[in-house]
Amino acid sequence: MIPFRITFRAGVSLFEQVVYASKKAMVSGQLRPGDPYPSVRALSKELKINPNTAHKIVAYLVSEGLLETRPGIGTVVAVPPDSSRQERTHLLGHEIEELVVEAKRLGIGREEMLASIAGHWQRLTGDDSGHIYKDRQDRPTQNPSAPMPTPEDGGNQSQ
Repeated sequence: MIPFRITFRAGVSLFEQVVYASKKAMVSGQLRPGDPYPSVRALSKELKINPNTAHKIVAYLVSEGLLETRPGIGTVVAVPPDSSRQERTHLLGHEIEELVVEAKRLGIGREEMLASIAGHWQRLTGDDSGHIYKDRQDRPTQNPSAPMPTPEDGGNQSQ
């Protein structure tokens, strides 16, 4: 049995969809460090995907440090490595840039995007700490050209 839900969508590679569903299950706590991850054979059979695709998925998640293989046990969810806040934030730099570009293209403003991110954060993790601003004076102005605060500078952007 596969420990996460996935509904395949046309136009997106099966590999990307299963990797995303796996990461989402890990982030949401549905899969925790030490939990068994399905074997290549189980992934292939349960999801009705090619065994080569299933192998590619598991190999990718292992190479990303999200899974580890343990002799005699199988593949399990890895314990996240210790890293600095800046290192973790840097890992998402490209994805964040793509999100900002896409939001701008769709005419979505910064406040609306931040609210949407906070909503998704809450829904996926049940954690309300996705709110960036602790009080009203920390909130950015409505100036869309003002640079966004980053975690590296504690959310305060000097100009």
